[in-house]
Amino acid sequence: MKDGCTLSISNFSAWYQSRTVVDGLSLPSIQAGKVVALVGPNGAGKSTLLRALAGLIPAKGSARLGPLELIGCSAGERANRVGFMPQGFPAHSSLTVLESVIVAFRAMPRSTDLDHDRRVTGLRALSVLDRIGIAHLGLRPLDQLSGGQRQLASLAQAIVRDPLLLLLDEPTSALDLRHQVEVMELLRSLAGEGRIVIVVLHDLTLAARWADDIVLLDHGKVHASGSPDSAITSGTLASVYGVRARVEADPLAGLRITVDGTTDASDTGGSHPASRTGRKWRK
Repeated sequence: MKDGCTLSISNFSAWYQSRTVVDGLSLPSIQAGKVVALVGPNGAGKSTLLRALAGLIPAKGSARLGPLELIGCSAGERANRVGFMPQGFPAHSSLTVLESVIVAFRAMPRSTDLDHDRRVTGLRALSVLDRIGIAHLGLRPLDQLSGGQRQLASLAQAIVRDPLLLLLDEPTSALDLRHQVEVMELLRSLAGEGRIVIVVLHDLTLAARWADDIVLLDHGKVHASGSPDSAITSGTLASVYGVRARVEADPLAGLRITVDGTTDASDTGGSHPASRTGRKWRK
């Protein structure tokens, strides 16, 4: 069990080139042991928020993980505490799955005993592959894997350094139903060991079933946050997604969401850019 930590995000903004995507975002403190799902329509800022927390794009404000301020910290300090799984995964790589996980592990500062490091690295990488259930793929080149298999290899790279904070961008998007469940069970287990897990999901039912809290983003801001049944309602789905939906409690799934159609501006007080033919896409 890891020592508990807290992630506090306040007045947080992130941008690509000159375009601000996440604007002045603040969240209630996220405690160790929690799985938090980021949901929202395309262009809402979910991936941008994760990439900024991972130090991959510029950001300002505050994102404090325990005593460490992530904004402006060194790459080594971040590598010791934060694991990131991107949405996309390069299809063309001659590295084997095992080699790719070893490379990810070596992002951490190492001791001067190289022989010891090699032994520890290899054993750690094999242990992670076994935990995810893909040890049998260890010697397979990444470019010979299916999309779902590459996604699992990417997850192994994210968790191999045993981070306090896991940032996962759509880790189930290419997986079949069984592997979706297995990945979400793994994330709950990782959180139960004292980590914070923040995961982007498009499947609201999956998010409601497995996450402790939901953060619903729209236009780079928090539209709703809290327990699944408080953040995912007919009203929030109409306002943010532009759909008419029924949200009902389910003893097994948490929430059952049934979408009946799209809204028009009059259904949401005229504030949402949707029409009877569907939501307008934003870049």
